[in-house]
Amino acid sequence: MELKLKNRRIMGGGGPGEEEDKWPPWLKPLLKTSFFVQCKHHADSHKSECNMYCLDCMNGALCSLCLSYHRDHHAIQIRRSSYHDVIRVSEIQKVLDITGVQTYIINSARVVFLNERPQPRPGKGVTNTCEVCERSLLDSFRFCSLGCKINGTSKDWTTKKKKKQRGIASASDSEESYTSTSEKSNTMRSFTPSTPPPISYRSAKRRKGIPHRAPFGSLILEF
Repeated sequence: MELKLKNRRIMGGGGPGEEEDKWPPWLKPLLKTSFFVQCKHHADSHKSECNMYCLDCMNGALCSLCLSYHRDHHAIQIRRSSYHDVIRVSEIQKVLDITGVQTYIINSARVVFLNERPQPRPGKGVTNTCEVCERSLLDSFRFCSLGCKINGTSKDWTTKKKKKQRGIASASDSEESYTSTSEKSNTMRSFTPSTPPPISYRSAKRRKGIPHRAPFGSLILEF
């Protein structure tokens, strides 16, 4: 069985076309597949670990013994790095446009990750992150994995991103407006004379003074 023409052509370049035709039909099933599990058909074999995938059949992970039933098909090998699935660039770039996805060198081979690997928080001094999961990236890349590229270039994600950017811009404008108004208010206050304390019209109690006697009242007349 020959690989279908639709599968053969390199897709995902972001060109015109409907959303469902943007990616090859095997890509999303590939990203949802669990690899490195024991093969149900060859459980007794020491080569029963499932790390292969057939792009024609799209029927789940395969072990090396299963490949005998897919001789004329296009099968790719999945590898693992730090408990995450990766695929060699030399294999995937033949059937998929991986522009914008960061590549890594692992065991002397250049690979890309299949799915996102979120970070709790970007490291200090990071200037570029994945547009979807915010993992730290080199400046020349937009996504950390194939899965993030699918999500980040979808119409729904683009719409959400624009709304988020508008919300941030609106919040920034509101904050600047509030700051400007607050500064003007403070300036007006600084030029306004302070209000004098209220005057009390209540008559104060006079302190009782020393009584004075009439003049000459203390003179002694002598004859």
